[in-house]
Amino acid sequence: MEYKDYYKIMGVERNATQDEIKKAYRKLARKFHPDVSKESNAESKFKDLGEAYEVLKDPEKRVAYDQLGANWKAGQDFRPPPGWDAGFEFSGGGFTGGDPSGFSDFFEQLFGQFRSGGATHGAGRRQGGFSSQGQDHHAKILIDLDDAFNGAKRTITLSLPQTGTDGRVTLKERHLNVSIPRGIKAGQHIRLTGQGAAGMGGGRAGDLYLEVQFKPHSIYRVEDRDLYVELPIAPWEAALGAKVPIPTPAGKVDLSIPAGARSGQKMRLKGRGLPGKTP
Repeated sequence: MEYKDYYKIMGVERNATQDEIKKAYRKLARKFHPDVSKESNAESKFKDLGEAYEVLKDPEKRVAYDQLGANWKAGQDFRPPPGWDAGFEFSGGGFTGGDPSGFSDFFEQLFGQFRSGGATHGAGRRQGGFSSQGQDHHAKILIDLDDAFNGAKRTITLSLPQTGTDGRVTLKERHLNVSIPRGIKAGQHIRLTGQGAAGMGGGRAGDLYLEVQFKPHSIYRVEDRDLYVELPIAPWEAALGAKVPIPTPAGKVDLSIPAGARSGQKMRLKGRGLPGKTP
């Protein structure tokens, strides 16, 4: 997958204000619009421009994109690092305009989750004026596997992108105490009631949904509730059979290796993965 340098595409510096980004887009959109441009590659440039603008005009997407760093070059082979977007608080996602269906694989890999958009809430009248519920917020957090196995209380730090009075994107941090349920799986959500955006006119605040992902573990590979361990054994143990200790989150247990065991063979210890029912 090729890395897209959205700042280079739009011809702006990485510290450009939102107004500078908007002006650059208007100028280039007139230049490369397929209906008026005489450039041979106008259509592809206009498409790239629309994709770059979709990210850089949105403070939330822009801050997440900037997290990837400035050391990548356009066209360079790229894979986003695990957890690259963890810790950023988003006001629900969604696209701010245009049709993203034709955007690149690079965009889809980074921002495909925005397709679902944010939750919508009703608005109405209360005695004395208009009121509406605040928008839900979303964030991804990385937790230790041991916290999911045992349950835990942790303090997390989230960064909420905001546009300052000077038109530049800044980050506002906040700290929250979170209870991690025992047995929670990767991809599940923790709901913090009333921790989203404030309501209007006395309406209640939205909620904050934390999507759980696991930090890389030095021993285990996690699939759903199952844990996988690479177990090195001696050739004579594989040939003759043996009992060898293996680590589990609850402590070491002895595993019986059958005689004639083969490399890559899988053995199961029932009930030693994450607690909870697997459908």
